[in-house]
Amino acid sequence: MIKALFRKIFGRKAKATPDAHAKAVVKPSARKRGKGGPQSFGHADHGINPALVSHNAIRVTRTLQEAGFLAFLVGGAVRDLLLGVKPKDFDVATNATPEQIQRLFRRARIIGRRFQLVHVMFGNDTIEVSTFRANQPQDAETDAHGRVLRDNVFGSQEDDAARRDFTVNALFYDPATQIVVDYHKGIPDIRAKTMRMIGDPERRYREDPVRMLRAVRFAAKLGFTIDTGTREPIARLAELMGNVPAARLFDEMMKLLFSGHALECLRQLRAEGLHHGLLPMLDVVLEQPMGERFITLALQNTDDRIHAGKTTSPSFLFACLLWHEVLKLWQEALARGEHTIPALGAAMDRVLDQQTEKLAIQRRFTADMREIWGLQPRLERRTGRSPYRVLEHLRFRAAYDFLLLRCAAGEADAELGEWWTEFIETDSEGREILLTQQTLRDTGAGPAKRKRRRRKPLAPGAEGGSGGGSTDSGGVSS
Repeated sequence: MIKALFRKIFGRKAKATPDAHAKAVVKPSARKRGKGGPQSFGHADHGINPALVSHNAIRVTRTLQEAGFLAFLVGGAVRDLLLGVKPKDFDVATNATPEQIQRLFRRARIIGRRFQLVHVMFGNDTIEVSTFRANQPQDAETDAHGRVLRDNVFGSQEDDAARRDFTVNALFYDPATQIVVDYHKGIPDIRAKTMRMIGDPERRYREDPVRMLRAVRFAAKLGFTIDTGTREPIARLAELMGNVPAARLFDEMMKLLFSGHALECLRQLRAEGLHHGLLPMLDVVLEQPMGERFITLALQNTDDRIHAGKTTSPSFLFACLLWHEVLKLWQEALARGEHTIPALGAAMDRVLDQQTEKLAIQRRFTADMREIWGLQPRLERRTGRSPYRVLEHLRFRAAYDFLLLRCAAGEADAELGEWWTEFIETDSEGREILLTQQTLRDTGAGPAKRKRRRRKPLAPGAEGGSGGGSTDSGGVSS
């Protein structure tokens, strides 16, 4: 802002010193529409609503352009803008190097090893800025299956478009001129609702097998159809997912599961044969009616919360996805005469050990998952002081929501969920009556039927006296 003011007063414009690779970039206005070059679409052609564009993203592109560089919004943000959807994140691509980008912004840091990026920060908002990248060189370092291991080469804008995965993600938008630059017919594919790979699909999947997951995620999220040529190699190359680093696979699965279309993504994964091995126990569970119903409810609930703008919990969802394998091992141990709690602990250890070999679920999530699972047998104890102790547990609300899902799926007795709901909502006197009635039923010393007390209205802001129940678990009842 200060730089712009000085330039306005003194009539001087900052001169940039881009590297040699930047000088080869062709500005969109220098090329006409045609088969040999990019197509430029004005506002009348694309209809993007400028109000949907982040002010901070505009500041970044404007600052780079005023310094003499090219700068565009790129990727999924442009795709979403063309669909009339406000993007969650905005990425910028430029011909400035990371060091040149960093010098232009007060709060900017260079990140990345394989390829350096710059994060420009505005409060809690972060704009990711990348330098135009080149196509893969013929001598690029790869593993035995063709996956690229080193990829740190700068290039031109045209190179950058060619190395992106799908045509709908290879679009450049200049907020200043409101022009969209399209090198690979991405706008026609968006209008046709088609996911199409740039270049040879098999070669691109071998370079980076995660592109197969991305094809499924985008198609499910956008309601697009995967082009026949793009789809055909997926079933043959699905085994390449085994070569992807666990941490990267976890990041991609997080995007998939919290896309707001997790249920449709999972169905698409199964249709393409990509679900095997991602969550090793999941494909087995999905063949069981009870397990499929439980997971379907969990995914649908997560999607609903995302669409409603509510918080969601990775711990809760992963606990749902892996629960039935834990349950299976736990029941097998109980059948062998092992004690309840140690048997459950051993089942949890075994499942998480197997899973984290493939999908690097972070320790903070696995700790929460253990507590959600570990509270399930404790929720069945409804006598003495046990319910009060459970109620004060930090993960009670998540465990309670988990129990309600089990009840909804027909796995747990619906009466158990109803009892806990009433116990949470009633006052202290009502809780004592519920405990007394439950003790009488358990000992056979009283009638099974219990009198339902009328609830007293809660004070404004009260949480029903549920102790740890104020924690939002991202589950079904929050």
